[in-house]
Amino acid sequence: MDVDTMTMPLSEERTEVGNYFVANYPPFSAWTREHLPAAEAALNRSPDPATPLGLYLHIPFCRKRCKFCYFRVYIDKNASEVGRYMDALASEVELYARREVFRSRPLRFVYFGGGTPSFPSEKQLLGLVEKLRKVVSWDGAEEVTFECEPGTLTERKLQAIRDMGVTRLSLGIENTNDAILEENGRAHRSAEVFRAYAWAREVGFPQINVDLIAGMVGETWENWRDCVARTLDLAADSVTIYAMELPHNAVYARSLGESGVEVADWRTKRAWVSHAFETFEAAGYRVSSAYTLVKDPGTSFVYRDCLWRGADLVGTGVASFSHVGGVHFQNADVFEDYIEGVEAGRLPLSRAYPAGPRQLLVREVILQLKLGRLDPERFRKKFGIDIETEFGDAFATLRAGGHLEPAGNGIVLTRKGLLRIDGLLPLFFEPEYRGVRYT
Repeated sequence: MDVDTMTMPLSEERTEVGNYFVANYPPFSAWTREHLPAAEAALNRSPDPATPLGLYLHIPFCRKRCKFCYFRVYIDKNASEVGRYMDALASEVELYARREVFRSRPLRFVYFGGGTPSFPSEKQLLGLVEKLRKVVSWDGAEEVTFECEPGTLTERKLQAIRDMGVTRLSLGIENTNDAILEENGRAHRSAEVFRAYAWAREVGFPQINVDLIAGMVGETWENWRDCVARTLDLAADSVTIYAMELPHNAVYARSLGESGVEVADWRTKRAWVSHAFETFEAAGYRVSSAYTLVKDPGTSFVYRDCLWRGADLVGTGVASFSHVGGVHFQNADVFEDYIEGVEAGRLPLSRAYPAGPRQLLVREVILQLKLGRLDPERFRKKFGIDIETEFGDAFATLRAGGHLEPAGNGIVLTRKGLLRIDGLLPLFFEPEYRGVRYT
């Protein structure tokens, strides 16, 4: 959840340094230490019982750092340091459990993200869960998601993950070509993907998601078609497809154009994503969002849907982001600062931003646009706003560009609009946040 993002102009085709993925609003660059009292106040207010509550746990360790990665991850920590971090993570959750935001309030969803949550040993994972369950319970949660890197998995570890209560396993395939995986810094190879997937099916996870990235360095049309076909053969419950980016703190961002490092332009990447969507749709999958397809139309994404509709999310771990009672805040983004803060008995918060009513409206509009459809009536009920009038100029621009369906119920994006949705979202930003550095 450590995002380094810059909005992308609508006309840009060349892949430049700067991430275009929009994850929140207002931009992270507006968040400051001066607003931390607002975060503390939000944590101590009685929450709206109708607002869902979720918990995010960041496990920031990896075997290798991918050359396109922009998350807060570490590849140099020994077993003792990993153990200390896992203890701190459990202690941070305990600190939150004492706050009003958690009091008598069930968790609707839990998300283990990274980094690589499957990097710690089975013993370390079970130890973390044992400590967490002393202060919180997710037995009644609708969804518990766990991200995995295929090469870190064994049958026994997957069973342990399932026994933790995980309902949705997300497997980072990214590509099925070993040369491309190696070039881009991925730790796993394709054989590990298919082996881990088979084990996961045997263990019996209710939902398995697999990720692909269109436009990794070295990608070609021939390979991408093969990659999509091999992924389709898995018959995963859901498939998530992202386009390759070059965030400022990624290894590739420092070597763009050097040593033959080139990333496909956006036109090509959109064509690759479109091919993947068309292939999966032809096989019976349905579009669930700008990035995701599902095999069963009834497949839900509780974490995504709750978060994009204004749920409270408590993010724990180094550099994690939270959203509680309309206030955004982030943890310390340095390993030692995070751990020392928790060990001293305090929440390791570093910056915050209390969003106003207009900003909360914008946030939900732009995030739900990623689903490909907006329900104006829902916004009228929640905010008392007619979004078609309030954002008339933005919607007119989308229609003129062929990004919205010409008619029908609600507001529906075309395939063209879905393919470049993150580059379109700044149209809805307040003027002072258009074109600014996102973090």
